[in-house]
Amino acid sequence: MRGGHLRLRVARDSSGRSCATQQDFCGALRVIRPHYLDDSGQVAYTVINPGGAYFGADSYSLAFDVEDAASLLVTTQSATKVYRTPQGPARQRMRVNVGRDATFEYLPDQLIVYREGTYRQESVVVIGPSSRLVMGEIVTPGWSPEGTGFGFDELRMRTELRLSTDGREVPFAVDNLRLIPAAGDLGMGVMEGYTHSGQFIVAGPQLASRADALAGAVDAARSPRLHCALSRIGAPWPGAPAAFSIRSLSSNTADIAALHAAVVDICREADGRGPLRLRKY
Repeated sequence: MRGGHLRLRVARDSSGRSCATQQDFCGALRVIRPHYLDDSGQVAYTVINPGGAYFGADSYSLAFDVEDAASLLVTTQSATKVYRTPQGPARQRMRVNVGRDATFEYLPDQLIVYREGTYRQESVVVIGPSSRLVMGEIVTPGWSPEGTGFGFDELRMRTELRLSTDGREVPFAVDNLRLIPAAGDLGMGVMEGYTHSGQFIVAGPQLASRADALAGAVDAARSPRLHCALSRIGAPWPGAPAAFSIRSLSSNTADIAALHAAVVDICREADGRGPLRLRKY
């Protein structure tokens, strides 16, 4: 069994820039040196896996703490690949705490699950009434010798959103994706003939007035190649930030990535920031 652990705590310094105050990692997880992609003070970290992929019985743990008024963007160096897992499922658990007036953006490259692979991911994100959250993922079926798209055994991805208020964590929303190709459940009502899936959650007080813009971006992206929809997440507590979920289906990564990029830019514009340019390629 392999795996890795990564913990990153970010705070805002006296100059208004965010920086790491705690950085711990071990095993097959690392971060490369931080970048500042614009003049907003947001710090961007890239997570890398020197092992190259997830294998059977691998277990990974990530923890991100964004202190009050700080801003953190997390991405990955490349796609996350899950290969054959005969020893048992590969697992990833992530816990995120976003403080008051803080921003957390999680925009990894796509997840690719290959033939005979099983992957389970659990994420818990705790936000406050004034927190800002942008979190998106794309799932891609890996190549198989037979040329079929869904050769993996099982995929489970569960994201739980919680609201921190009065010292308590109130359940906000749960996004759950479960695909078992052998059970024949990838047709109508699930994948609808598509091969790629996109999950996106955004939240923040600034988004209350951006519902029309988000809906417009989703409508503009919709095409025969891309099926997508926007849902507003109901507030579990008075004062909860506005939150939205976007689900999409396609037969390629690029169309979903373009939709996600448009949504990210709307959220950043609502904060008075410019478009995101990760400069990865």
